[in-house]
This record gives sequence, structure tokens and C-alpha cells, in this order.
Amino acid sequence: MSDVAFSKPVEDSVPKINDEVAVGEDLGFQRKWWKFETFMWWVIALVLVLNFAGFLGRGPVAHATLSNDAMLVKYERVERTGTPSILEVQFQPNTLGKQQVKLHVSQSVVKELGAQRVIPSPLDTAVGRGGLTYTFSAEEAPGSVQFALQPSRPGIYHFTLEVPGSPPLSARVVVMP
Repeated sequence: MSDVAFSKPVEDSVPKINDEVAVGEDLGFQRKWWKFETFMWWVIALVLVLNFAGFLGRGPVAHATLSNDAMLVKYERVERTGTPSILEVQFQPNTLGKQQVKLHVSQSVVKELGAQRVIPSPLDTAVGRGGLTYTFSAEEAPGSVQFALQPSRPGIYHFTLEVPGSPPLSARVVVMP
């Protein structure tokens, strides 16, 4: 190695202030960054509010009900892939005067929404008309049936429920990843 002495110190292109190291700044860029950062904080806050409200699942906005003269249906408008949920059908008192009540469920409840089980177990199940027709004992009120659902893939799925002799109830469920 050579023993060359440098006689001139290294000069910094950014001037020192009060004999301290100057780091330089770009105030225009910094202001843009602050605006971007503020915008992102608002986006995060909006996503959190939407999540707690149920727009992304499991909240007050996600719960829905449908009804007609034969039944009341409670379900979740927004579900998550692989997450269990309950679709509940409560039969109206005028439906329960007979020994049995039949409920026709579209195939999408079983196929796309992933019905795992039916509670209580039906007395009989018939396949046809684009779905399943369950027969339940209807000796005492209140009568209700629960379908344990667990969707296996995201998408928008439509389902229909019908008690023979009354108008069908149709709804849509959004399954998110």
C-alpha cells in the first residue's frame, strides 16, 4: 500500500448546518409521501369499519332474513370459504298443524354452499326438481330446521327454499376467500 497522504478532506455536496451532518431532503417528495400515507390510513380505517359492520362477513350487515306465510329463513349474506355457518328455517304456526312438513331446498345449498348436515334429521329425503325435498315431523311448534353450511370455494351463489303450497323464497350468498 502506498503512503499517500490526502491533503484535501472529502467534501459533501450538502452543506452542514450548525456543524452537524446534513442528510439532505426533498420537501416536495416528502409532502407527496405524507399525502399518500394519510390516504392509506383512511383506506385501512375504512376496511376495518366495513369488516366490523359485516360487509366482509360475520357482522350485523351480513345477517339476513326472508319470510313468507309458511316460513322464516335466517342466513348470512356474506360467508367465508371453509368457515361454518348456519342457515335456519323456522316454520310458521299455520304450517305445523299437520303431522309432517316438507321443505324443498335447491341443489345449490348442498353443492355450492356445502350443507354438511341437517338438524334435526329428516324423516325422508327425495331428490328431484333441481334439489332435495326433506320431510320433517311437525307435531309441535316451534318447528325449525338448521342446515350446517361450509362453502368450499368463493363465488356468488343463489338458493331457493320452498314449502309446497306457498311461494318460494330465493336469496343470494356471497362467499369470500
